[in-house]
Amino acid sequence: MTGDETNPGAPAPGTPGPSSLPAAATAAAEVAVAADAEAPPAVTVTVTEGSLVVLVGTSGAGKSTFARRHFRPTEVVSSDTCRALVADDENDQSASADAFDVLYYIVGKRLAAGRLTVVDATNVQAAARKRLIAIAHEHDARPAAIVLDVPPGVCAERTRLRQDRDLPASVIPRQHRELRASLAGLQKEGFRRVHVLHGADEVAAAEVVREKRRVDLRHLTGPFDLVGDVHGCRAELESLLPRLGYRIVRDEAGRPVDAVPPAGRTAVFVGDLVDRGPDTPGVLRLVMGMVAAGHALCVSGNHEQKLARALDGERVTLSYGLRESLEQLESEPEGFRSEAREFIRGLADHYLLDGGDLVVCHAGLPERYHGRSSGRVRSHALYGETTGETDEYGLPVRHPWAEEYRGRALVVYGHTPLPVASFLHNTVCLDTGCVFGGGLTALRYPERELVTVEAERQWYAPVRPLLSDAPGGREGRPLDLADVAGRRVVETALHGPVAVRAESAAAALETMSRSAVDPRLLVHLPPAVPPGPASHRPGYREHPDEVFAAYRADGVRHVLCEEWHPGSRAVVLVSRDDAALARRFGPAGPGAVWSRTGGALLGDEECAALLLRLRAAAERAGLFEELDTGWLLLDATLAAWPVTADGPSPHRGYAALGAVAGAALPSVLAALERAADRGLEVAAQAGRQRRRAADVRAFTDAYRRFARPGEGQSGVRLAPFQVLAGEGANLALRPREEQLARIDRLVAADRAAGPVAGGAAGPGAPVDRMGGPVLYPTARLAVDTGDEASTAAAVAWWEELTGAGGAPGMVVKPPVSPMRGAAGEGRPGGLVQPAVKVRGREYLRLVHGPESPDHPDHPEQRGQRGHRERPRGGALGPKRSLALREYALGLEALDRLAGGEPLWRVHEPVFAVLALEAEPVDPRL
Repeated sequence: MTGDETNPGAPAPGTPGPSSLPAAATAAAEVAVAADAEAPPAVTVTVTEGSLVVLVGTSGAGKSTFARRHFRPTEVVSSDTCRALVADDENDQSASADAFDVLYYIVGKRLAAGRLTVVDATNVQAAARKRLIAIAHEHDARPAAIVLDVPPGVCAERTRLRQDRDLPASVIPRQHRELRASLAGLQKEGFRRVHVLHGADEVAAAEVVREKRRVDLRHLTGPFDLVGDVHGCRAELESLLPRLGYRIVRDEAGRPVDAVPPAGRTAVFVGDLVDRGPDTPGVLRLVMGMVAAGHALCVSGNHEQKLARALDGERVTLSYGLRESLEQLESEPEGFRSEAREFIRGLADHYLLDGGDLVVCHAGLPERYHGRSSGRVRSHALYGETTGETDEYGLPVRHPWAEEYRGRALVVYGHTPLPVASFLHNTVCLDTGCVFGGGLTALRYPERELVTVEAERQWYAPVRPLLSDAPGGREGRPLDLADVAGRRVVETALHGPVAVRAESAAAALETMSRSAVDPRLLVHLPPAVPPGPASHRPGYREHPDEVFAAYRADGVRHVLCEEWHPGSRAVVLVSRDDAALARRFGPAGPGAVWSRTGGALLGDEECAALLLRLRAAAERAGLFEELDTGWLLLDATLAAWPVTADGPSPHRGYAALGAVAGAALPSVLAALERAADRGLEVAAQAGRQRRRAADVRAFTDAYRRFARPGEGQSGVRLAPFQVLAGEGANLALRPREEQLARIDRLVAADRAAGPVAGGAAGPGAPVDRMGGPVLYPTARLAVDTGDEASTAAAVAWWEELTGAGGAPGMVVKPPVSPMRGAAGEGRPGGLVQPAVKVRGREYLRLVHGPESPDHPDHPEQRGQRGHRERPRGGALGPKRSLALREYALGLEALDRLAGGEPLWRVHEPVFAVLALEAEPVDPRL
């Protein structure tokens, strides 16, 4: 604490002392002091931090001297100083208009920052004060006036002694008359406090005392237990407090009158203690006792304010449970009712806690209102802000301030009942509708742990149902088309803002509406994986050496090469039991399996059987227990392209192409042979058609190796390679070796146990008819990109994997992601690709078609010039950019899912990934 804070009358550090003032002003001050040999009692002037202090007094009243004595130089905004800033002369009255423009600007900026601001000007005219009061109100600051009512004779003598000031004789008498005429009406003008110092002696003896704003409890750092809207539900509050570790204290009648917290914790109530519930007096008695004992804090809710007005005898509408509260209070003694009325009247509208990192209020508060004091702030804190519209139940539509909030402080509030509490943009609503049959919820801070007890019953029927069957409705905010339609910008922690074009959003909506799984389950879409740089080796379009070189250039010395399984990229949501998924996602059964575009990859029967097998393996491997979760989200490959419920699998498209070509080319060759027999020159054409036939045979052999369709469930093969998330945790950022070690345990558990007996997962569970192994491991090889022997071994491994068409290729990944690349040689050191694929020659035959000139075995690729330039040109850059954006969006979705944010917030980045898939990028990449 600095000296000026402990002794407000002392000059602040760096404040000019008397010797630095003009000689004439110093002499004037000495004359004034000498004239009053007997100093009067000191007058205390109380100033609130963050407020606007307007000094009012005639020229020569000593305002500048008073300001220097009691305030920091940076806190004082002087009209003389502003005049000097614009005219190099503080006495140049012709510059006053510009000078006050500067003064008002500085005052506004300081108040916007919440800083105490003192205006040193005469301010004797109401018009000048009106402008300053308006600025204070604009920034929700408390305006206060300190009037220096010094006799005009003293002011004139001081002015005469100043060599730098020459005022006409009529100025001071006129200013004094204006000041005297203003005294009676200062509070009506809008000043919250008015201090009048009469005479030079009182001005000289005055002491300025600074006080914190009432809502400023930043010195209290917790830990805290913040409790949502109680609404007269005393029994539920008595159940919740012991769950939080509090010991209930009762009076001789057995009524709870206090709750002693554990380990120095403090309870904080967000308001709406009263109305609707069965025991408003009991809740008030308990909370008032906790506050009086220093065990709790409480802010006001809108229901407290209405009850207080009713207890004061004002006319209020007896609705929304107020009638019941008054009836319950009628049986209480008058002394209790008076005590309750005074308690409610004394409640603040919000509090700043923990150094400003925590804000507690009833209805929510945007950052610009934190710590401020005005009718506007109080109204928002108690009632929130509405849009002026009403919903289908006739209730006001509230402005979604929390969706726009980006502040540093965690804002904890209630007021709007939600089925479950969830975090949104560093805010959390704790009103989970206890009185409506929901639950009473508390937040442990700083742990950010939510604790809920269920309501004993529905005590009051809500106008608007607490739960909705719409996707996301169980969280209080159903999915809305407006959230995803049109151009969107999604903020990501990893990659900043990611823009989604309107036309891409439209394409994503089309995909989502036609083929997506239950949107309540669609919480993640994996990113695209780009290929490596073009290879200049003869006969190769892609080669591991170029990928290793690219990572090495980014400063990544060690990478992990992983087997790339043939099949479709799949996201798998599997639960330990059906109830575990229902708690987070609603009725969801055992889980779901979906593709990169959100569509179901399996029919219902196959999906249920696969999830049953996966659930049993995860249980045996101990993953649920180890990760402390009731469900797991996995990234995997669904191998062998099984026939899906939506129609034929991809391999049938390849088969049709091969069949058509195989049927047409023999007749073409036969015709060419007959033409040759007749002596026609068709050797070149015949050679070209024979090469085409060979290409078709090679193409057919390739797709047959990659696509191994099975009958029904026997064709299902799953190769998981990453655990993405569990309850309360984003696991995608764990090191790759740790991830794959868990996957190895999962696969080993499945293979050791084999098929699951029918009904093992509970009554009604699907019977596992899958024969043999279902889960497949992912082979990998650690590589040092700077070691030739290590990279050579990796190339040999890749050639072995892909040479016979057994695997499409391999995926190269840094050991941890995300990583930033090394800067240098014009590189800014941006985000490193989290994965790069290197496809084998046989798989590329499928990608580019049976006779594509892009395939390395095509005659055009076998020439003396070696491998020609890729036809896609610069398309690889957009593909890499797309992959990074989708990766950032995928991680953002997992962060929001783990943070317990509502479904619409999780869907925002998920939908953006789907929209980006509609971007014009070469599909062969």
